[in-house]
Amino acid sequence: MIPRRIFWLFDFIVLAAAFLAAYLFVPFIHSLLMADRLAWISWIKVFNMPEVLSGRLPPIIEFFWIFLVVTPTSLILLGLLGAHGRLPDISRSRILAAGIISPLAGLGLVTMAMFTLKSPGWSRLFIFSFTLFSAAGLSLYRLILRRYYLYRRQFGIYAKNVLLIGLPVSISWMAKYFEKYFSQTEYRLLGYLQVNQGPNPEDTSVAGKDQKDNVTLDLLGSVEGLGDMLIHRPIHEVIAVLPCIDGEWVNEVIDACDYFGVTLRIVPETLLIGERTGLKLLYPSESLHLPAVVFVPPQWNSESLFVKRVFDVIISSSLLIVLSPLFLFIALAIKITSPHLPIFYRWHVVAHKGVEFIGYKFTTMEMDADSRREGLKSQNEMNGPVFKIKYDPRVTPLGRFLRKYSLNELPQLWSVLKGDMSLVGPRPAFRHELERYEFWQKRRLSIKPGLTCLWQVNGRNKINDFDEWVRLDLEYIDNWSLWLDFKILIRTVWVVVKGTGC
Repeated sequence: MIPRRIFWLFDFIVLAAAFLAAYLFVPFIHSLLMADRLAWISWIKVFNMPEVLSGRLPPIIEFFWIFLVVTPTSLILLGLLGAHGRLPDISRSRILAAGIISPLAGLGLVTMAMFTLKSPGWSRLFIFSFTLFSAAGLSLYRLILRRYYLYRRQFGIYAKNVLLIGLPVSISWMAKYFEKYFSQTEYRLLGYLQVNQGPNPEDTSVAGKDQKDNVTLDLLGSVEGLGDMLIHRPIHEVIAVLPCIDGEWVNEVIDACDYFGVTLRIVPETLLIGERTGLKLLYPSESLHLPAVVFVPPQWNSESLFVKRVFDVIISSSLLIVLSPLFLFIALAIKITSPHLPIFYRWHVVAHKGVEFIGYKFTTMEMDADSRREGLKSQNEMNGPVFKIKYDPRVTPLGRFLRKYSLNELPQLWSVLKGDMSLVGPRPAFRHELERYEFWQKRRLSIKPGLTCLWQVNGRNKINDFDEWVRLDLEYIDNWSLWLDFKILIRTVWVVVKGTGC
């Protein structure tokens, strides 16, 4: 979804485009209104420009004060009218109302200024055209995006996977709550983790299972296994229902969610359980409408992440188009030098939050490379779960050249365009490697993987200790910014040109 401050940028661009369009469009309209065939429309003359202009507007700078009045007025009103929220949750009538009212308010201020100054030198046709174009642009792009988001949401693309933690009675209440108020396209309950019920448990029934209401929820283990689950399962949010007694386990939940950067809601059980006749829970600003203390990652819902994704799409799509002749040349070279090998190597890896995907690289190894790995373990030059040999005998002669200049990595731009990867981020892991990770090392998969990261530009093949590799990835995660991504990309270009791959 579009962050609030990005909406301000989009709205500013639309208003600027409307201003320029009005300036270019008005002379044409003026000449049309002056045509003899429209002379019978007597009331249309109220829009005419002063005759001294002869259908030509003065320099645009003389109209710029109108833009300076209408733009901030429109931006502020759009925010106050709720047009900067989640578009799928905003009605079309509200979008249209905000898109029309906001520039009209700016028009009102401009009209007051013109009336006060009593100047006949400004074009009323320009002012009305600017207002009309602004209203149309502000409303239209929102309606298009809203339709796009609703289309994707009906397939569950934006659905959040939720894990519940708490006592059985609390879990049962939460399961019924989600079933009643939220669809599977918004939130998916993956299951729940059980906790110590304390010295005086009141309910030992299976949580989330009620014959009357037909609510079922899977038990996924105990709260002690939360850390591993956060990296092996695609969990977007954890909801921990804090009981009245024995809530010591909550500290472990906070630590695990903090370490892996997963949103955590802590809901007091006392505020959920029980019947109320005169009072109701009211949390209009909360997406789940639950009384909760919410912990979110530093970059949660940030404009920077949105810009990062836009940058990924623009760069990856541009490079795929520009480098398409090189792709074709490499594909032909592979088939000429090794006709028995496929052009692309299908890369089955684990990425952000344990999600598996298939990426693609140009083939650089012989067909039996995977089966020969076991016999080459003694030559592994990397300490840790990663397998790497500088002069790997499984690599073809062409593959060695492609690896030297990282040309075999180019097809991964498709994974970036799809959203499985980013341009910058920790490398994804093979499933068999992830199974050998120590707990602290798994945090490198707590963000979206990338084509390049700090370890590629800080030694790359000179780093033979997986722990050092992971420390560089964690340094990137803890200090991430758009500027850091930019610096890494610039340094990556130099590393690739030098040919330091293997």
